[in-house]
Amino acid sequence: MEKIGFIGLGIMGKPMALNLIKAGYDVLVLEKSQAAKELTEAGATSVSDYKSLAAGSDIVITMLPDSPQVEEVVSGPGGVLEGIREGSLFIDMSSIAPATARNIYQSMQEKGVEALDAPVSGGQVGAEAATLSIMVGGSEEAFQRALPLFQAMGKNIVRIGEAGAGQTTKVCNQMIVGMTIQAVAEAFNLAGKAGVDLEKMREVLLGGFAQSRILDLHGKRMIDGNFKPGFKIKLHKKDMNIALETGDGFGVPMGGTAQVAAQMDKVIAQGDGELDHSALFLALQSV
Repeated sequence: MEKIGFIGLGIMGKPMALNLIKAGYDVLVLEKSQAAKELTEAGATSVSDYKSLAAGSDIVITMLPDSPQVEEVVSGPGGVLEGIREGSLFIDMSSIAPATARNIYQSMQEKGVEALDAPVSGGQVGAEAATLSIMVGGSEEAFQRALPLFQAMGKNIVRIGEAGAGQTTKVCNQMIVGMTIQAVAEAFNLAGKAGVDLEKMREVLLGGFAQSRILDLHGKRMIDGNFKPGFKIKLHKKDMNIALETGDGFGVPMGGTAQVAAQMDKVIAQGDGELDHSALFLALQSV
């Protein structure tokens, strides 16, 4: 089995790396990361820096917050590009700008390395249960090489197209999720103001055409006032910014996306950016 270097052990990355260890892979992690102790206790090996991690791995995976962090880890001093070996595979599973994914792909090609952009959907629950949806951009050959790893972390795994296609698909996913959360939040706010029992409303709506995982999971969060993050609203706002920038590049109107992004800004301005993205509900409650 190939040796995996994993960079980015946050809410999503840590359980993803643990699932690779459970599947029998040798995993390298950075010793300075907060989760390094837990990963090494599970069987991972810790190394000192990105360059060493890349040099000791057959496949390098990054799972980081945004484009600048990925670019720094890959191209910065002592970064992945300095250590990665020809014939290796680089997989970025972060949610970043499609243009950044394509630039990284070109940089890896110059080193004789294949690259995939493979962002995920499913949140912390999906990461822990290894049921993530994984949308992949890159060559078919690289996708087939990575598929056993993806199967250790997810269930719905689709190669979308060439480099950047995975990130473009994730942008669309985040638009749909964000606008659906906003729709549920507005509906629940209206029903609550009208004195409707939200638990009963959610129950009946889940049996009709409005049924969705967002109505199910995030509707329950809104009722319970439980906004402990599975996916932080500040990170979803970052994704909505990427969507707006991508739409602007193609001249595509993005009115709904812009409105939801503005609501996210409001929640963040209230000091709640670390809460779950279902906390969009709070922006309406404060009116």
